[in-house]
Amino acid sequence: MIKHIDQGILSRIKRRLYYLYGDKADQLTERLYYMVGRYGVGVQPPIKPEHRWTEHDVYLITYADMVQSEKDTPLATLKRFATEHLKGAINTVHILPFYPWSSDDGFSVIDYREVKEEYGPWSDVESLGREFKLMFDLVCNHCSSQSPWFRDFLIGIAPADEYFVTMDPETDLSQVVRPRTSPLLTKTVTRDGDAYVWTTFSADQVDLNWQNPDLLFEFLDILMLYISHGATTIRLDACAFMWKEVGTDCLHLPQTHEIIKLMRDFCELVAPQVLIITETNVPHDENISYFGRNDEAHMVYNFSLPPLLLHALLTNNSHYLTKWATNLEYPEPGEGTFFNFTASHDGVGVRPLQGLLPKKEFDKLIHSVEQSGAHVSKRTLPDGSQSPYELNITYFSALSGRHDSDGLGAARFLCSQAVALAFKGVPAVYFHSLVGTPNYHEGVEQTGAPRTINRRKYDEAELAELLQDKSRAQGTIFRKYLQMLRRRSNYPAFHPDGEQKIIDAGKSLFALERISPSKNQTVFCVFNFSDEEQTVVNPKDTETLKKAKKFYDILSGKTHSDGSRGIKLAPYQAMWLVPRTE
Repeated sequence: MIKHIDQGILSRIKRRLYYLYGDKADQLTERLYYMVGRYGVGVQPPIKPEHRWTEHDVYLITYADMVQSEKDTPLATLKRFATEHLKGAINTVHILPFYPWSSDDGFSVIDYREVKEEYGPWSDVESLGREFKLMFDLVCNHCSSQSPWFRDFLIGIAPADEYFVTMDPETDLSQVVRPRTSPLLTKTVTRDGDAYVWTTFSADQVDLNWQNPDLLFEFLDILMLYISHGATTIRLDACAFMWKEVGTDCLHLPQTHEIIKLMRDFCELVAPQVLIITETNVPHDENISYFGRNDEAHMVYNFSLPPLLLHALLTNNSHYLTKWATNLEYPEPGEGTFFNFTASHDGVGVRPLQGLLPKKEFDKLIHSVEQSGAHVSKRTLPDGSQSPYELNITYFSALSGRHDSDGLGAARFLCSQAVALAFKGVPAVYFHSLVGTPNYHEGVEQTGAPRTINRRKYDEAELAELLQDKSRAQGTIFRKYLQMLRRRSNYPAFHPDGEQKIIDAGKSLFALERISPSKNQTVFCVFNFSDEEQTVVNPKDTETLKKAKKFYDILSGKTHSDGSRGIKLAPYQAMWLVPRTE
């Protein structure tokens, strides 16, 4: 078989292997060379896409079984729902871990190479991939304690006998950064006696040993398998914790970054259309380190956006959001961009607020969401104290409140989504945001897991009835959300590589300009963050608006004759305004 190998990329990978594994680099490079072509990936000459992303790119975040019916598998039902409702609005589906799993709704993976039988076969995944691009999870920090790998570890079968991190329980690990309050080490019984394995997230999620090159190659093989089944984006889950080094905080270590760079290089070598995205729910400056020097992640979750936006809308004060957004730095166009979202299968992380909100404002946010039914998950700090880590609540309930006494809950929520869609980067929409799902308290009572509040599963017929009912907020949100998405895709100003200018319009308003890469289109986006009518006038430093004679609002479809006297926005109204000089 002829292999079309870019020697420059291969040499770069070799240097990374040397950094990670020293003198084994030559042998490992040869091993990697012979992997190319497995599952048919890399057989054809790789063709780098002209554009990594455009204004048409929008991701749907969903579980494989989010919509269920008795007549089809969950994956087939998801395809039917997405094809019927989401064409022209969503072009990529992120199927959260659909592999056999034992806990954490999929993130405790038993077998990375199979589809959970209850969801359907691989052919169902591929069928969805013929209608939409696909994002798969590579759960790279840990696997299930019920996995074959861990079973082989317990009885000493190679190579998995060295796939896990064991540690003397007397070792000083006080510097290790914790995302949970559970013990870092979990006692287990092996053929050779008791062992203590590293468990960052839970006793059922056993951390993997990336200091073992065999594990790296296991994951490169899995990566190619996923690409062969249609993955165009690979999400590296909890990747910040991958490399362990006693005496450090074991977070964002240089070796971790090097592994991610190697994975990007490997994709460039065998499938350059594939994007790598990192999931690192940490303070902003730490989070953006995963862009590297335009040589690491193609996309990074914009983790500070969800809690900052939530705070701004709940306090009617855009000051902190505006300040953060004004100072936001972006990678080189075409090399990296933010993955903008407000909600996901997890809760709203609050560690990314570190350094962005004063404690008084932070406490306001915590109190407000608790009043709306949120569970506040905590993590253990090095001194043994605990601190809020995640808000478990649906984004809709967080903004509509338990009783929605002002009747503006749906408007407040849709305003938040319009902000995220206007923001520079690639937008991602969680299924329960798309359909306006309220808190699922019954689910939390059943599972005892706070995250279940945002992970409700719908019967297909029940969901159809909810979304068709014009008297209910869910149906209204669904229709307006899809309209926003479809209209957005018609405007190159929303291209992820287009310019963004943040405008300080006062604390009750949030405003920004988006400019297309070709510079021939501008959209002025303004949002009322208060429960009172607001008027926006032409900002003095915005030349585009000074010259405008009319403004067309993409969202409402209305034309405003002149902005010089001000444009009025209803409580929590969003406008995407296209200036016109004629």
